[in-house]
Amino acid sequence: MRVFFIFGVLLNHTTTAFSQTMTGATAWPHMTLLATHLLIHFTRMGFMFMTGLVLTLNYYDRNDWPTFFKKRFAGSGWPYVLWNFILLTIACIISAPGFSWATFGPTYLKSLLHGDQFYMYYILVTLQLYVLFPLLVRLFKTAKRHLLVLGVSFAIQLAIVAFIKYALPGIDRSNWLWWFRAYGVNVFTYQFYFIFGSFTALHYQAVIAFLNRHVRALASWTAAMSIGTVFFYFWNRNALGLTHTAAVSPHQPYMAVYDTLMICFIFWIGLQYSAWRDHGIPTKMEWFIRNGAKVSFGIYLDQTIGLTLLRYGLSFTHLPDWALLVLIPVGYASVVAVSFAIAWFCYKVAPFGLLIGRPQWHLLKKNRKGARPHDRTQSAPLATTDK
Repeated sequence: MRVFFIFGVLLNHTTTAFSQTMTGATAWPHMTLLATHLLIHFTRMGFMFMTGLVLTLNYYDRNDWPTFFKKRFAGSGWPYVLWNFILLTIACIISAPGFSWATFGPTYLKSLLHGDQFYMYYILVTLQLYVLFPLLVRLFKTAKRHLLVLGVSFAIQLAIVAFIKYALPGIDRSNWLWWFRAYGVNVFTYQFYFIFGSFTALHYQAVIAFLNRHVRALASWTAAMSIGTVFFYFWNRNALGLTHTAAVSPHQPYMAVYDTLMICFIFWIGLQYSAWRDHGIPTKMEWFIRNGAKVSFGIYLDQTIGLTLLRYGLSFTHLPDWALLVLIPVGYASVVAVSFAIAWFCYKVAPFGLLIGRPQWHLLKKNRKGARPHDRTQSAPLATTDK
């Protein structure tokens, strides 16, 4: 599931880079990319779901919150601080629009506070979840009817995204605190997906049984709503008069239902992969998926480098829009290769594991003592679980 979600994110951002390079605003190649954007925009909520699931799987019964906070804030906090610095430095070196050495300090501090640069919003939301996670555990340990908790949470989620889409644009938010104004980095905007992940971890076998019983209906509805995202986009643009950015926002009631179905369906696909792996999966594929899952957090963090190189390469092209559309698989493969390579380097070479939430302190200590290192690393938000 981690591999599915992280490479879905890279595809989403790659297609955006290509669409921004195209010159025919209303031509069919450009409109094709715009209209299909929502189709692959479920990955953000998939990350949130996986985070809730992994945290619950690892820490639900431990009750050692000081250790939890120390480990999780170190595992996510250091990469957040360091990558914001690294990527901002690169942006200033290449003179990217909106970045300069003269404003480096203020821009860096604003990036850390708001999480509004280099796709770092997910890390900021995750750090907020760490603060609230003991309360989430208490909720499930206190509540007797977990299914009711899940249902109420989903109803609240629909209300939140309906408010964001239909009411919030007409409200003057100039005097609001940034945490409320920038709802994309507010942890409560994603509350259902964290709770859904926790619910799945606590009722794992029941969830599997439910998915297996209803997989045909699940697949049918998921496919129908996937195709429906295209029509939904044009309805947003033409009937509601929304801008492209608003039309492809993940914070919409339709997307809340679609995202939930996609998460369930990808969960079921993961179960089929697990069975396939136990019965003779090709070695290279198994290696790629296993290690892609290990460094998925790192891929998320370093993706800006691969995407920047892609945009730089596209700036030299003078191809018609249809040719750019055909070249998307090539551009996507390059972004995947660069992002995976950087994350894999950090994973294998000390002390760069700190950059992807997998510090190799034990390797450094053992190497200093002349001992043979073991391949154990600290887990990160999207890394393998501790268990």
